[in-house]
Amino acid sequence: QVVGGKVKKPGKRGRKPAKIDLKAKLERSRQSARECRARKKLRYQYLEELVSSRERAICALREELEMYKQWCMAMDQGKIPSEIKALLTGEEQGKAQQNSTKLAKAGKAEANSSNP
Repeated sequence: QVVGGKVKKPGKRGRKPAKIDLKAKLERSRQSARECRARKKLRYQYLEELVSSRERAICALREELEMYKQWCMAMDQGKIPSEIKALLTGEEQGKAQQNSTKLAKAGKAEANSSNP
């Protein structure tokens, strides 16, 4: 068969299979399978660690939620838990310290701007 000035032979198209040593091919396949299993094992270990860390976080959040529920129940009964009192007094002290720090910084800025 002549097409475009070239002689074409009938048969399979594409690259001809190279003569590959069967033993080498099997060994490469085994090595690939070993590597695949190792990657899979590492992936499962990572996922298990991730799940356990998330479960610990969930437990901590549940404990915190329970604590807040107890605080709310106490406040509904007219009692202010000592933890909330400590938080409020700590915030008030923190605000007072922030205000004094801001005033001191403003005073320094004014002193610096008035001195040429």
